[in-house]
Amino acid sequence: MRIQFNKIMAGLLFCLAFNLSQAQQKNDSQKCRYTKTPQGYLMVLREGDNVLEQIEKLAKEQNIPSANFSGIGFAQDATFGFYDFSQKKFHPKTFNKVEMGSITGSIAWSGEKPSIHMHGVATDDKFDAYGGHILGLKVGTGSMEIYITVNPEKLERKVEQPLNANVLQLPCLQ
Repeated sequence: MRIQFNKIMAGLLFCLAFNLSQAQQKNDSQKCRYTKTPQGYLMVLREGDNVLEQIEKLAKEQNIPSANFSGIGFAQDATFGFYDFSQKKFHPKTFNKVEMGSITGSIAWSGEKPSIHMHGVATDDKFDAYGGHILGLKVGTGSMEIYITVNPEKLERKVEQPLNANVLQLPCLQ
């Protein structure tokens, strides 16, 4: 009888521990990624988050007309692109396990889709710095903080020739 009671208690404790661990994992995946501020939003992204996708998602969800942003944090990988004007394309280079000492950019629209333009500077464990146009950015161990300042007017980007560059369009002042 005592052995059966111990087995039942052990089974109940196992089930309780399993359910608590599942609830914790679910809670971690549902953590808020942004909050409203007087000027716009503050994003806190965590390991594995795709930064460009998360900013684009925020722009869609909150219908942000246009914005500028800045940020800092750890990156699992940061892919920079140097634009070759003669070939009209970016030449990418990826750096792993770097710290983003500075991220800056803007949010505009291209038709119905948010258009994110981001630049940054990354440093490695030797304190060597790399920077330029960011083509891809994934959060590494720790977090990344991004402060987004919303502008009231909707801005568009359009590809302009002859360079095939995606340029922010400004309304003319009256």
